[in-house]
Amino acid sequence: MKKKILSAMRPTGRLHIGHYFGALKNWKKLQDEYECFYMVADLHALTTDFADTKNIAQNSLEMAADWLSVGIDPSKSVVFEQSKVSAHSELFLILSMITPLGWLYRCPTYKEQQTEIKGKDLTGYGFLGYPVLMASDILLYKADIVPVGQDQLAHLEFTREIARRFNNFYGQVFVEPEAKLTKTPKVPGIDGRKMSKSYGNSIFLAEDPESLKKKVQNMFTDPLKIKKDDPGHPDGCVVFAFYEIFNPQKALEKKEICENGKMGCAACKKEVLQYLEEFINPIARRRKELIKDKGFLEKVLEEGNEKARQAADKTMREIREALKF
Repeated sequence: MKKKILSAMRPTGRLHIGHYFGALKNWKKLQDEYECFYMVADLHALTTDFADTKNIAQNSLEMAADWLSVGIDPSKSVVFEQSKVSAHSELFLILSMITPLGWLYRCPTYKEQQTEIKGKDLTGYGFLGYPVLMASDILLYKADIVPVGQDQLAHLEFTREIARRFNNFYGQVFVEPEAKLTKTPKVPGIDGRKMSKSYGNSIFLAEDPESLKKKVQNMFTDPLKIKKDDPGHPDGCVVFAFYEIFNPQKALEKKEICENGKMGCAACKKEVLQYLEEFINPIARRRKELIKDKGFLEKVLEEGNEKARQAADKTMREIREALKF
């Protein structure tokens, strides 16, 4: 039997190429090696967007279209919506009963996000308790492996601690999921900061040609390279970062050319635009077809929801038996 993987994204808007290189590229590969559950985490979206939920349903469809357009295959993977599987909420409640508050307050991202996220009410229990909901998502499907970056290891260890605590109280029900560390390239936004929708510096997976061209033209480059023959400093240049992502071999060549003042920024941007067009255009065409067929997307999600419900119900029967319910 294949080992199980669970991974998820919150439906907060269109996906950008940072999502692809940070997660979706790996998801596509994993679905050929593991039994994969890929979840639209719409309940998690409520932790910060509970006051305005009007876009969550449409964002869920849009995100499913993004996933399918880059190669996530619903015949290989279970693509589903968190809120359509009520067992997530039930297990969240049960695990909340055994989770010490101190564990939640020590969560490394709790205070960080309170500082970073502006204009949102983060004083509710849902925001404090979201690691418990995340643990419920993973444990519900008895995921053996969770793909994470180095900065997410603490969250996964939290899930492992909850699994151990439950098993100590009620018997061996949950497996302790292992981390699958994924090495991903750093994808900067066009202004040099981390690519983020909230910064307005993203290149979307289905960026239209004119918008893409404008964004590449506005990419941050070396401020000390004024003229073409000025020596450049490519390590701090957004354009060079995209060379490293799309053509690592050519990046080595371009680094030397730039440092020796043998090529201007405009010429580099022209080449990077070509790389981005070749990458984005097929995704954009596929996504456009998917968005036109809303019924197909809804069918994919409902079929995935049913598969997820069946797997979740099996685990919940074991949990209720362990609790003597």
